Amino acid sequence: MTALPSTLGGAACAVLSTADAHDKARLSREAAAAWFAGRLDLAFPDMPPLRPARPERPVLLLPRDMPKRRAGGTLANRIALLHAVAHIELNAIDLAWDMVARFAHENPPRAFFDDWVRVGDDEARHFLMLSDRLAALGAAYGDLPAHDGLWQAAMETAHDIKARLSIVPLILEARGLDVTPAMIERFRKYEDEASAAALTVIFNDEISHVAAGKRWLDHFCARDSVDPRDTFHTLVRRHFRGEVKPPFNEPARDAAQFPADFYAPLAAGNG
Repeated sequence: MTALPSTLGGAACAVLSTADAHDKARLSREAAAAWFAGRLDLAFPDMPPLRPARPERPVLLLPRDMPKRRAGGTLANRIALLHAVAHIELNAIDLAWDMVARFAHENPPRAFFDDWVRVGDDEARHFLMLSDRLAALGAAYGDLPAHDGLWQAAMETAHDIKARLSIVPLILEARGLDVTPAMIERFRKYEDEASAAALTVIFNDEISHVAAGKRWLDHFCARDSVDPRDTFHTLVRRHFRGEVKPPFNEPARDAAQFPADFYAPLAAGNG
């Protein structure tokens, strides 16, 4: 595994440049521990890569080319769902560290770095937890194809911190708050309590990630003297290529301090 550099920016770039999925997750956790222990300098000697390093597997497809997952509680279906979530969590590791490194030039307060380093640590923990669960079911991350849509969203917003915050935590991660409870119930229905427990941990952590996205969108909008709700609406319409799909998990979104007047006007049929 790559040796950890001595700066926060170097550590972020090291995580992004690590191809092996498990090494990436472990390095993410090591970098977070070093940051919170005061062992990394707040310096950014290098720009992050435009695309993170990726393992040879899984094969990455366009979202439209992904095979449709079937309903039901067969082992193959449960593995496919866990694999898809593991892929999201691996991408989320890179999204968090890219946030740290790519937008350091915005000169945010230290708390900004604290939040996104913590998110990177959470996402790595989630990936490793799901990897262990896949192994327990006789599978491994990389066994199935996956899509590259999450990093397309990152590239679309690489130029604008407010756009990145709007699209990644407040659209993509917030969507997880809407759909994960049904996934948890599906695993419980098929008596897979271990998978349900793993997804419950992820769901609870993601509330804090959405909250961080909203907090920092508010911060940068206040800095630039613009309205955060209007800015969010403009940036989502400009940069998000999908639909903002109801129904919304309003209690979870409320817990993240993300009120309905931000996202409801953008819902399919309203935007």
